[in-house]
Amino acid sequence: MPTNAIHRNYRKTFKTPRRAYEKERLDAELKLVGEYGLRCKREIWRVQYALAKLRKAARTLLTLEADDPKRIFEGAALLRRMNRYGLLADDELELDKVLQLSTQKLLERRLQTQVYKQALAKSIHHARVLIRQRHIRVGNQLVNVPSFNVRTSSEKHIDFCASSPYGQGPPGRVARKKAASRAAGGAGGDDEE
Repeated sequence: MPTNAIHRNYRKTFKTPRRAYEKERLDAELKLVGEYGLRCKREIWRVQYALAKLRKAARTLLTLEADDPKRIFEGAALLRRMNRYGLLADDELELDKVLQLSTQKLLERRLQTQVYKQALAKSIHHARVLIRQRHIRVGNQLVNVPSFNVRTSSEKHIDFCASSPYGQGPPGRVARKKAASRAAGGAGGDDEE
């Protein structure tokens, strides 16, 4: 009898806008796509959906009494997570502050943005290419997902991979080809003399 080893609960990761052709929203989205080097609008909608879920959790906790055990336990966990990902500072650890989070704040924490901000890439688009081509690591772990959310503790450990030509790895294809042509050109010149 065949068994299926992998069972996954698939769920939507984004929510499309209610009005498809709203000019102000389209302009704002296009500006964000350009500023953060996103592939498509769906990447914005995914971040907005994640933000909506965070805000909804904070709203439901705020409806409870201040001394409610659920609010104390889940509220502290939510705020700790926001702090760990650098979305809230140490002096802003309140549920009201979660409601004030913006899409830009979440987009700032993406690996793609962090690689560009740390000047490992020449542009935000170059940062995305470097990540997808497996040149970037966070700590000792190679990460090839541009939307990876970077924790504040991992921020200083973003660097080039050991196997990358930009790091300590062997030279890339083009560099090897140039070196071979230089060696062949140098050897060819010696023969002629």
